[in-house]
Amino acid sequence: MARLSWLAAICLALTCLAASHPAWCQAPPGPLQQKPGVTPEKMPPAEQQRNAIRVRVNEVITPVTVTNHSGEMLLDLTKENFRVFDNGVQQKIDHFDLGGDPLSIVLAIETSSHIEPMLPAVRQTGIIFSQTVMGQTAEAAVISFDSDIELLNKFTTDTDGVQNTINHLRIGVDQSRLYDAMSRGISLLEERPAVRRRILVVIAEAQDSGSESKLGEVLRQAQLANVTIYTIGLSTSMADLRAKPNPYQGPQLGAPGTFPVPVPPGMAQTPDNEAAAQGQGNIDLLALAVWLVKTGKNAIGPNSLEIASKATGGLHVNTMKDRSIQTAMDAIGGELHAQYTLGYRPPGDEPTGYHEIKVTVDRPGVDVRTRPGYYIAPPS
Repeated sequence: MARLSWLAAICLALTCLAASHPAWCQAPPGPLQQKPGVTPEKMPPAEQQRNAIRVRVNEVITPVTVTNHSGEMLLDLTKENFRVFDNGVQQKIDHFDLGGDPLSIVLAIETSSHIEPMLPAVRQTGIIFSQTVMGQTAEAAVISFDSDIELLNKFTTDTDGVQNTINHLRIGVDQSRLYDAMSRGISLLEERPAVRRRILVVIAEAQDSGSESKLGEVLRQAQLANVTIYTIGLSTSMADLRAKPNPYQGPQLGAPGTFPVPVPPGMAQTPDNEAAAQGQGNIDLLALAVWLVKTGKNAIGPNSLEIASKATGGLHVNTMKDRSIQTAMDAIGGELHAQYTLGYRPPGDEPTGYHEIKVTVDRPGVDVRTRPGYYIAPPS
């Protein structure tokens, strides 16, 4: 009995001692360990702002196409052959690839009623896109646009499914929200992993009607998201010439067809003259693309498809015949899988404004095509 009383006294003393020294019951110094199954508390927005990474562009990916005087692509260059400059400052090339990186592609196709005569030829590009452009490593999504933007296929590696979607495109109304469709495609690509090359392929006329987005804003978005835009321009006047006669059309105020770039004075509007006019005369489209990105405005007159490709380092192909649409798609596929991709990380204190990218190759007599730069907007 005395033994039990002694043990009880000891327990009572230890209890009182613990109560008088709460620090003995605290966790050891250092970070607290999260209990299993407990969701961490979210950081308040203000705290997120204070801890946000200041770098606006974590990595710049630039496609580079190098051709000789005959227009043939050079495929024997190494990383050491290239130099990359950001605003005149040479950058360390962190990533180098020749056609091997996996692709994420959005195919945006105009389906307005104005291109109805050319829709059969557009549908026939399905097999070329699924086999040549997608190849073995790509995933693709398909959107169509007229007065609405419609996602026909989410990202998939099912080439047969993508081909079937293109084969069964349906005609829509007469409006063509080109810029909105491009913006939607870029937004889809922004969600794909950064390890994948982001490609937007557009098949459309060179004009926009009804978009809320501006071309300059779209190009800014593409450059910051490392999206390369490839474009296939449909001939507007050719579509008009092939269209079925409509006896209910009222009197036309001008020459037949809606023409994105006026032909020279005194020249008839024909497919041949259209092809010549789409050379843009003395307009420096690359300089215009840079101006659009800096200002965020729209282009009036010149071919917006070609501008989009020049602004992102892609390829633009005009088409005048049905088979040219398929040839253009094949050319895009060939370039995508035989193109150099360079990546570098800008310094963390990079200034706002436009950053010019220049890529050089230590081979004489070659042409180098790449994106001209990117734009960082000042804090709002």
